[in-house]
Amino acid sequence: MSQNDSNIIRPSGVGKCTLVGAGPGDPELLTLKAVKAIQAATVLLVDDLVNEQILQHASPAARIVHVGKRGGCKSTPQAFIHQLMVNAVHDGENVVRLKGGDPFIFGRGGEETQHLREAGIEVCVINGITSGLAALTSLGAPLTHREHAHGVVFVTGHAKPDDQGTDWRQLAATARDAKLTLVIYMGVRGAETIQNELLTGLPANTPVAIIENASMPYQRQALTQLDQLTLTLQKSGLQSPSILVVGDVVKACAQIFQIDQNDPTAPTLPLHANM
Repeated sequence: MSQNDSNIIRPSGVGKCTLVGAGPGDPELLTLKAVKAIQAATVLLVDDLVNEQILQHASPAARIVHVGKRGGCKSTPQAFIHQLMVNAVHDGENVVRLKGGDPFIFGRGGEETQHLREAGIEVCVINGITSGLAALTSLGAPLTHREHAHGVVFVTGHAKPDDQGTDWRQLAATARDAKLTLVIYMGVRGAETIQNELLTGLPANTPVAIIENASMPYQRQALTQLDQLTLTLQKSGLQSPSILVVGDVVKACAQIFQIDQNDPTAPTLPLHANM
């Protein structure tokens, strides 16, 4: 019997559900609490962006169900995921809903928690490192800095079909006046609109970092400025999942890699992982 097997308690009566943040991708960025929950699970419902190496912590006796959700691709309906969780708990399973990043930062963890509680199921949440933090950290730069950014805003570039989404013009003015870093999730598809709207309130030479597959061995990235965002995406071929970071803190990356951030003809940061 393996060590993971010894942690498994087979279903007996009413089960439980834990939402676990798997972090940005690097399995070494898992929290100890997350590892323990994964080891003890009898059923794991796993998001598409979770690194397969993380599943090595699961018991061989555990049932692993992939419930992929990725923008622009065929996805498992959210209502179906809700029902899977409820059914498994009623079957007495120890369910781990394993989600990329943090469950409560653009992970629909709030919706899943609400659904479980409405079904009379109490749920535990274990935080994970969100990709918006890991992305810029991987380039050696902070999200806040006493000289450059008094705060940070995590915002999605992908709204629901019946939602007008973020007011980028208002956000640009707020970020300018309050000296805020903008961290944009799921923003690649709408990058042209985001760029044009942010330019109504932010200078054209505002530094921007684009980080694809943050923390993974195959991470790629580019540095640019706001008025060159769309062009940089086209030239670099960077795609989802990517994080866009907008603000003066990105200058730290330019300093590290000796890139002139005020020169629109300056080269982007080399597209490789380990620097």
